Amino acid sequence: MSQALFEAVGVVRRLGGRRVLDGIELSVERGQGYVLSGDNGSGKTTLLRILAGLEAGDAGVLRFQGEQTQLPRYPDAWRLRAVYVHQHPYLFHTSVAGNIAYGLKARGEPQALQRQKVEEAIAWAGLRGVLDVPPQKLSGGEKQRVALARAKVLAPQLLLLDEPTANLDNDGRRRIVELLARLYAEGVSVLIACHDREIIELPGVRRFHLEDGRLVPLA
Repeated sequence: MSQALFEAVGVVRRLGGRRVLDGIELSVERGQGYVLSGDNGSGKTTLLRILAGLEAGDAGVLRFQGEQTQLPRYPDAWRLRAVYVHQHPYLFHTSVAGNIAYGLKARGEPQALQRQKVEEAIAWAGLRGVLDVPPQKLSGGEKQRVALARAKVLAPQLLLLDEPTANLDNDGRRRIVELLARLYAEGVSVLIACHDREIIELPGVRRFHLEDGRLVPLA
């Protein structure tokens, strides 16, 4: 029996008559960081969304902690374990803390526990200095840190990140890269789609390149 946290076997996705994903094979270990590079339009976002259950695959098998599903079916329970963060995360016009608490409220967590977890996430992401800033007025890097905190507070086993440093300034990029390294150091399995050389060269990550619908391991 495989010891992998998550596996994708023979995943296929057709778009406009083309196999964007042509038999993807991927095994994700617990507490390991992975980086997925590839040209624009190569299918990186599509793959992440299929692994998160946000988009249907046409064929293939997914396994999560030994449980198995045949695509396009994706078990609802897995959506509590695998969390996807969009390249341009949407923030509600409430508050920074309110955004981080959103998923906990949706799960019906007790309010005292919500407050504790949100406080921990705020500290983890270094957001205390922007708690009084309306979410729509945050910088791109600050919004991405809120989105990471909102995802992390849900304690996912697999975190799927789509271009988390795209269009950020140097300081914003640096802060996000630091948080990404901390995530897999803290035991979260992380799969990051990006072009960012600083992320691709993070120590300890395993690297893949998506080309012609296939994943190619990189040194």
